[in-house]
Amino acid sequence: MPSPYRFTTPPPPRSATGRTAEVYEQLAQDFGIDRAVTFVVLSSAPEIMAAVWALMRESLIAGAGDRTGKELAALGVSAANRCPFCVDAHTVLLHATGDHALAEAVARGETPRDDNHARVLAWGRATRTPGAPELTPLPFPRAHVPAYIGTALSFHFINRIVSALLTENLLPGNAQRFRAVRSLAGRSLAGTVRRRAAPGAGLALLDDPGPGPDWAQGTTVGPAYAALRDAAGAGAGLLDEGDRIVVRETLQDWDGTHPPLGWDGLPGLSRPGARLAVLAALAPYRITDEDVTNWRKTDHADHSLVQLIAYGAFAAVQRIESALPLHTAKESS
Repeated sequence: MPSPYRFTTPPPPRSATGRTAEVYEQLAQDFGIDRAVTFVVLSSAPEIMAAVWALMRESLIAGAGDRTGKELAALGVSAANRCPFCVDAHTVLLHATGDHALAEAVARGETPRDDNHARVLAWGRATRTPGAPELTPLPFPRAHVPAYIGTALSFHFINRIVSALLTENLLPGNAQRFRAVRSLAGRSLAGTVRRRAAPGAGLALLDDPGPGPDWAQGTTVGPAYAALRDAAGAGAGLLDEGDRIVVRETLQDWDGTHPPLGWDGLPGLSRPGARLAVLAALAPYRITDEDVTNWRKTDHADHSLVQLIAYGAFAAVQRIESALPLHTAKESS
């Protein structure tokens, strides 16, 4: 079978030990897929793998709110980021919640019939764009803010990892394009998806994270977000100060649009690290063999490549998080 991995060769999951093995164990129990390639691809950097799993688990899986709603938010994020792998995955997971008609409606690109479902889906899409009108009022209650925002931000990160480092096919032969396959795959995960997981298990995988941002105060989402921020931020050490400034200034001016093919703001091949980080942030699906090979001339291993892609991906997450109307989130009901 063709490998689903681009640019890296992750360690075989069966050889995993320590924290990586613990992530796989939690994946099997709480996600229903013990060797999900979205996490296997991060396994050469266990600190990042554990942190992003913790954020996804504590928000999407164990966080407050309806799983169907959070899957719709994640699907909206994935559609906005042009990540077909993740769009297909969340369509399958909607089948797993039991709402098969909703899953197929969104698979056809239709607006959900339920007004609240439609608003949640639109909110997820809008999180990519600072100031988008669909961001307010929030389509979920104040008590669910940490879980929904944590879900959205975790998938803004995961989408970029997937688009950069995996192929687009969720299943071999792109089989998920068939309705019967989507439905069957969802039914196989139904028992896990419909079971409410207790918050906190993801934090046991982390090394003393901070409390996290104010919007997640008092929840397990906050420390998980802080852990991913710290783990991904370590990738800054792979760039010199000039490259870090390029990344920072590019993200500061970003308005949420997808860059054009003739992208004047993309660093050239003479700055391979900055180029990869900016691509990971804004257009990860456009990373090429040439981009990676050019950077790897300095003998960077898979761990370093994952770190650099994660750094760029989280730079986008931070830009998105900084532009969300979080004052409204804290006041909404």
